[in-house]
Amino acid sequence: MPSFTASDGTRIHYRDEGEGLPLLCLAGLTRNASDFDYVAPHLTGCRMICPDYRGRGGSGWSGAETYTVPVEARDQLELLEHLGLNQIAILGTSRGGLIGMGLAAMQRDKVMGLCLNDVGPTLSRDGLERIFDYVGRNPAAKTHADLAAALPGALPGFEGVPPERWLEEARKHYDETSEGLKINYDPALRQAFLAAFEGDIPDAWPLFEKLKELPLALIRGENSDLLTPEAARKMREMIPEMVYAEVPGRAHIPFLDEPEALKALDQWLEKMR
Repeated sequence: MPSFTASDGTRIHYRDEGEGLPLLCLAGLTRNASDFDYVAPHLTGCRMICPDYRGRGGSGWSGAETYTVPVEARDQLELLEHLGLNQIAILGTSRGGLIGMGLAAMQRDKVMGLCLNDVGPTLSRDGLERIFDYVGRNPAAKTHADLAAALPGALPGFEGVPPERWLEEARKHYDETSEGLKINYDPALRQAFLAAFEGDIPDAWPLFEKLKELPLALIRGENSDLLTPEAARKMREMIPEMVYAEVPGRAHIPFLDEPEALKALDQWLEKMR
């Protein structure tokens, strides 16, 4: 897996696979490049660039004070410079969508289009509280198999997910050790995330409104507790041209290989080809 050194000396790992439209794939808060394994076989004609954020996956740990959206956005700009890319499209899942909105609004000349996976300019406190419960903590389950068996009950908004998919998820995001399962990211991310959402939830509607001229897409899980139906409706009213899909039987976050998600991605990518 290739890497580069960010301006503060942190090593950032990334994947760079495929040919065609350069697509920067930005993962969820605690996740890494493997977030996009499910959708990758379907995105033909794309050069998928999937970084591990600092403190996650194979990238270096740099401390809670650096695990912020602005620093992680800067890392993406430095990655593009490292790769010699002047323009990219962005597929952003959850945290990645927030980074993508910031890049698209502030670096408009570098961003060809933005697809948001179950995230928007406002986030539900209920969804954030659920993330507060687990971020930076090791699960009670001792093995990948134990966690896979527990996930359907822990995530009731997901319906019809086969057992092998839950096992894949467990293996992607936790390391199995003699002492039980361990998170595969810096535990200090908890401190950074809690600090970011102390008090009122930031309102990013003015930022979102700046994206009107871009090819946009929004994919929402039907049962999402982070992006409410009301927020999604307001986003669509603000930018009616935005491609939209609601994925049935999914909470936060859709896996992106569901038929509804793939159709939306195809429609969105077609706007940039």
